[in-house]
Amino acid sequence: MIPHDAHDERDPELPGLLLRTERDALIPLLRARPEDDFSRPTAGCPEWTVRDVLAHCSSALMRVVERRYEPGVFSPEANDRDIAERADWPTERVIDELERGMTEAGPVIARTRGAVDAVALGEWIHAGDVREAFGEPGAYAGPGLPHALRLLARISRERDLVPLHADLDDLDDPLRLGGVPGDRPPARYIGGAATLVRLCSGRPVPGTTVYELVGAREEELNLFG
Repeated sequence: MIPHDAHDERDPELPGLLLRTERDALIPLLRARPEDDFSRPTAGCPEWTVRDVLAHCSSALMRVVERRYEPGVFSPEANDRDIAERADWPTERVIDELERGMTEAGPVIARTRGAVDAVALGEWIHAGDVREAFGEPGAYAGPGLPHALRLLARISRERDLVPLHADLDDLDDPLRLGGVPGDRPPARYIGGAATLVRLCSGRPVPGTTVYELVGAREEELNLFG
């Protein structure tokens, strides 16, 4: 059995730190893009454009800020309604709402005892979807990656993901994901951290990417599948 360590304990400030870090990277990028770029499709959510993803992200964060996260509030149907409600908004207004949400949601999330911590991780992953649609390098990397990996590790254990020992090319220390191993030994991943994020979020992995996964199927790593 792999023992739990200090990183298993919830850090209530971590989701807010991730959101603020991503805000400082993403918002200037969004404000610098021409309007046509927001109509681009996203690979992470093929049915949504960049603008749809941003509308979803901003509305989800405002639900947290306003403490409107009752059961079912983040369902696919609710997501579609939120996007439709913002269809007539100027893109700048959507970005303004997103910036406010990324600024104000952290303290609220910190007080929820983990109930909506995954919202912060989802927002960071969606920011990667947007960067990839724009053709930006390091879509699922950047300054928020270390915080995202810490949050990913804890959420993967809470959701009892398949146990996984990850040796990451770009980090010194291995990362342990998933539930406590029982009869099934931990799977092993060797590769880049951004590729692991793609696998754990069900995002497509470029065909030229080299990584090794032994003891689990790719689809078993998807937290959102």
